[in-house]
Amino acid sequence: MELLRLKLNIKWSALILLVLSIALSSFTPVPTYTLARLKYNGGGDWYADRTALPNLIKFCNQNIKTNFKAEDETVEAGSAEIFNYPFIFMTGHGNVIFSDQDVRNLRKYLIGGGFLHICDNYGLDKFVRPQMKKIFPELNFVELPLNHPVYHQKFDFPNGLPKVHEHDNKRPQGFGIIYKGRLVCFYDVECDLGNGWEDLGTYAGDSQETRLKALRMGANLVQYALTQ
Repeated sequence: MELLRLKLNIKWSALILLVLSIALSSFTPVPTYTLARLKYNGGGDWYADRTALPNLIKFCNQNIKTNFKAEDETVEAGSAEIFNYPFIFMTGHGNVIFSDQDVRNLRKYLIGGGFLHICDNYGLDKFVRPQMKKIFPELNFVELPLNHPVYHQKFDFPNGLPKVHEHDNKRPQGFGIIYKGRLVCFYDVECDLGNGWEDLGTYAGDSQETRLKALRMGANLVQYALTQ
């Protein structure tokens, strides 16, 4: 009888271990972060590049071992929810207007550790510069040197930003707003990283090579934002 009870206990123990093993093997870690797209007023198409962020998220999770939620979220410039996101993406072709509340909120977010990546999808430049000046009246966008760390994270870009789409036949430029020694905003011009992150085939003539360069540069920005 004692031997029978011992055998039953062993069988139950084995069954419990098997169940635990299956449960642990199928366990998916809870996402650590979520990336967000900035929604702004003024009539500009803040929603452009619809497939860009999910593709960047997937690439970062696979290549720099982040643990982002698979889908991005949208956050308004003046919302308190903005502080839930370590990295915010902003793009568009048209007008941008930041209200006084937006300005206060974005400044607090950026000087408190947040990071904003602005991508000129062509036509954004003349609108976004004066609006960012409202946030940091004491600072200007400066072109980042080629030895800046954003170009030398997981992936090395010794020549700076890759060229994704042609706008005005000018070289791609990466600008930044630097607050007390920290890069709080990166602005790509004549480059169009957001277009480069979109699904392959979205734009006729785009190559996988160009798309890969854009995703790698995006991963560098994310890695920099999370580790600086």
